[in-house]
Amino acid sequence: MSLSFYMDEHVHRAITSGLRLRGVDVLTVQEDGLQGKNDAKILDRATDLKRILFTQDDDFLVEANLRQQQLLYFPGVIYGHQMMISIGECIRDLELIAKIGEAGDLDNSVRFLPL
Repeated sequence: MSLSFYMDEHVHRAITSGLRLRGVDVLTVQEDGLQGKNDAKILDRATDLKRILFTQDDDFLVEANLRQQQLLYFPGVIYGHQMMISIGECIRDLELIAKIGEAGDLDNSVRFLPL
């Protein structure tokens, strides 16, 4: 079973499109009607949907760290700094994570791209 992603609103549309073309299950914040909401609400929603959050926004690192310290469950955050990874690399690495990962692999963790 492959993993699914919840894409933060700051993620380039080409990453979402590229993943979908490769058969990866992706839902964006915009499609879910949460554009402009705060980071805590977005991570709560990703948790409710059991989707791993992909972001390029540094603020989510703070939110994930707070949840780790408070021992609050979340299904994982993957972070790729816009200046450190290309769109193609994001697509490649996220596809790999989605297709070989298993439920629970990223629980309560933050992973950084590139792999």
